[in-house]
Amino acid sequence: MGFPSPAADYVQTTVTADSICGLTSNSLVIQTDSGLAVIDRGLPVRQGDVLLASLEGRSYFGKIWGQAFITHDGDVIEGECLDDLQVIGVVTHFITDTRNGLDDDCPVM
Repeated sequence: MGFPSPAADYVQTTVTADSICGLTSNSLVIQTDSGLAVIDRGLPVRQGDVLLASLEGRSYFGKIWGQAFITHDGDVIEGECLDDLQVIGVVTHFITDTRNGLDDDCPVM
C-alpha cells in the first residue's frame, strides 16, 4: 500500500462560481447588459445594500437609502410608489464579461 503522499497537503480544490459566490438554493443568477448578477433571495435587506427590485413589471438595480429606493440610473422611488416596489433579493456579486470591449477603468490589460 505505501504511505500517503505529502503532496496531498498542497492540493487545492477547483475554483468554481459556486465556491466564489457562495451559491445556495436561495440564489438567483440573472444576465445583465455587462455580465451576470448573483442575487440572494434569503438575505435580509439593510440600508445601503444593492437590491434587485421590480415595479410595474420592470426590474431595477438600486439601493435603499432612508425612505427611498435609488435606482442605478439615479432615479428616486419614494412615497406611495415605494409601497408597490417588490424586492426580489440582495445582490451579492456582479460578474462582468471582460470580452465585451467596454472600458471599465481596469488597469489590467
